[in-house]
Amino acid sequence: MASRFAYLLIATILLAGCRTGRNYPDTEGPRHAGRPAPDRTVRPTSGDTVRIVSFNIAFGRRADSAIVLLKSNPALRGADVILLQEMDAPSTRRVAEELGFGYVYYPAIFSLRTKRDFGNAVLSRWPIVEDSKIVLPHVSRYARTQRIATAATIRIGASRLRVYSTHLSTIFDVGEAARRDQLRAILKDAAKYPRVVIGGDMNSSSVGRVARDMGYAWPTERGPNTTRGARWDHIFIKGLSRTTTAAAGTVRDVRGASDHRPVWAIAIFGTDAPRRSVTYSTQDSDR
Repeated sequence: MASRFAYLLIATILLAGCRTGRNYPDTEGPRHAGRPAPDRTVRPTSGDTVRIVSFNIAFGRRADSAIVLLKSNPALRGADVILLQEMDAPSTRRVAEELGFGYVYYPAIFSLRTKRDFGNAVLSRWPIVEDSKIVLPHVSRYARTQRIATAATIRIGASRLRVYSTHLSTIFDVGEAARRDQLRAILKDAAKYPRVVIGGDMNSSSVGRVARDMGYAWPTERGPNTTRGARWDHIFIKGLSRTTTAAAGTVRDVRGASDHRPVWAIAIFGTDAPRRSVTYSTQDSDR
């Protein structure tokens, strides 16, 4: 009886996910972007630290609560680059404008459930000089919806940093091997850039091994769960020096902003630069 109930529950979940969205297969758009506020734009030297935050805001429904969190939490309020998932254009613009950041946003689908776009954004306090949309392989086995990565090249002084905000498919959409393929598609695009940050909701606690095998640091590998029962949100770094082995963390208390917890990491822009001390050095940022 228990196994039959479990089967019916899983079947209900899968059927509920059918026909949940309409894909945007065009790699050119829809596209939404904005520039950082002039008084917030900074151009640090190659020795400055870079604070990266990744946050899935759950369909962008509580963007205002997320703004309060991003402004008030000590581990988040000094962010230089913010990677957001499950966003629509108005919510992305509101977060970016409140923080004074520039942004680029591409939706993956139009959600028939929420009647809103659903996609990923990159926010930066530095100028975004190039961006693109990467349509990931393996559509959902039931809903036939796709996942994407939003890519942005950020100008920091005379150098460039390539950044990806992504949301890999869920365990109900595809298998673990397919998620590895999706991450490999991003890594393939990133191969031509010397300094790279990849972050987002990976829907997996182990897919980061693929990035690590390609030479990426995985500062968020360990820590508390970022969603119910799992640690699925991660950041991978290439060509940037970690400041310390503990310069990464997870914010436990999101104050109702999402069903995910944001993760963050600190790196030095320029591996040959003198290392700076950092303020936050625990995996649990709320302690």
